[in-house]
Amino acid sequence: MAKKPIKITEVALRDAHQSLIATRMTMDEMRPILPAMDKVGYFSVECWGGATFDACIRFLNEDPWERLRILRKEMPNTKLQMLFRGQNMLGYRHYADDAVEYFVQKSVANGIDILRIFDALNDPRNLQTSIRAAKKEGAHVQGCISYTLSPVHNNEYFANYAKTLQDMGADSICIKDMSGLLTPYSTQELVTSLKKTISIPVDIHSHYTSGLASMSILKAIESGADIIDTAISPLAMGTSHMATETLVAALKDTEYDTGLDMKQLNVVREHFAGLREKYLASGQLSPKMLGVDANTLLYQVPGGMLSNLLSQLKMMKKEDKFEEVLAEIPNVRKDCGYPPLVTPTSQIVGSQAVMNVLTGKRYAMVNKEFKGLVRGEYGSTPAPIDPAFADSILHGAERITCRPADLLQPEMEKLKAEAAQWAIQEEDALTYAMFPQVAPKFFEERAKRTQNG
Repeated sequence: MAKKPIKITEVALRDAHQSLIATRMTMDEMRPILPAMDKVGYFSVECWGGATFDACIRFLNEDPWERLRILRKEMPNTKLQMLFRGQNMLGYRHYADDAVEYFVQKSVANGIDILRIFDALNDPRNLQTSIRAAKKEGAHVQGCISYTLSPVHNNEYFANYAKTLQDMGADSICIKDMSGLLTPYSTQELVTSLKKTISIPVDIHSHYTSGLASMSILKAIESGADIIDTAISPLAMGTSHMATETLVAALKDTEYDTGLDMKQLNVVREHFAGLREKYLASGQLSPKMLGVDANTLLYQVPGGMLSNLLSQLKMMKKEDKFEEVLAEIPNVRKDCGYPPLVTPTSQIVGSQAVMNVLTGKRYAMVNKEFKGLVRGEYGSTPAPIDPAFADSILHGAERITCRPADLLQPEMEKLKAEAAQWAIQEEDALTYAMFPQVAPKFFEERAKRTQNG
């Protein structure tokens, strides 16, 4: 029996707490366990990017760059991985190429080994600058497929996209199933199709929201997947991921044996078990986030988007409209070319569905971001948008058909100049670039803390 050990990417330090407690885990909570995690033998630890950057400066008063340097120092033997939104970096708009290149360079210089790069629309043009920059820095590029279901998304579509990413320089491919939509047999077909089309490793990233992830992951492994994303058990399940120890135990003494030591994993588990109790006691971790939500399969809405919509409607005292809004989301998605529902498209489609329901007339009010999506400001949608619908939304504004970043002037020098009054390190210009409203307050607080010793 030929051995094919499965590699594990541990997501406890990024996606698990992003999914369960809105990315509020602090460096002080992580730091004591990092040396033990470094001994486990993971393929990589996902610990940066995604919403961690925003949460660090907005809620935790932590410098995300300093966090990365500490992670690097405490885990010298483990590959550190980040999630990167292509031309959006870690913000919510497209940035000029010089900013993207500078961000990638600084991420690698501060300790990142693997960049998982995705685009919400699966438009490869939005990934070309970040992939090229990461290759230049000698990092591992994991090209990412935002997985979704629609009349235009099928295995042939995903396999062609994976081949495009491989041709652009990706070292591995990730199937990013943010809503837990993968079913065991669709996973088997998809992975089989990818393995026939590409020659680089395939990673499966599937959230547990719908309750299907562990079955789908086993089928993925049997079909040739190489790397699996998991979360240490106290931060697993619900809107998070399959538990690391469960998968390690399931594969033990098989051809796929991960080789990871359950005793060492237990050291890691004990630390996070304590944190889980703390989060439950403080109300930070809602038991709701730990259950299975099969609505995901009906509406294809990621767990985080469901809770955001509900809180949005509650604030307006309209929670009785929740089901109506959920039913409207697939209609809005169809109208705007079937985008996968992931940041920022999930927020754009969700907000528009809320407006359509609350005004009682579809598209009577249209938000700026939805107009931008229809216009092509975010890139090319998976399916073409009906020209008559586009005209009704844009009222004559010209549609963008080129790569959106081609319309942007270099901006890094200007951003450096604007951030100069607060900057104590080169990286501060990038923090300011992504969060110009939040960063100055964070910089001022940091200066106060430094003065007070």
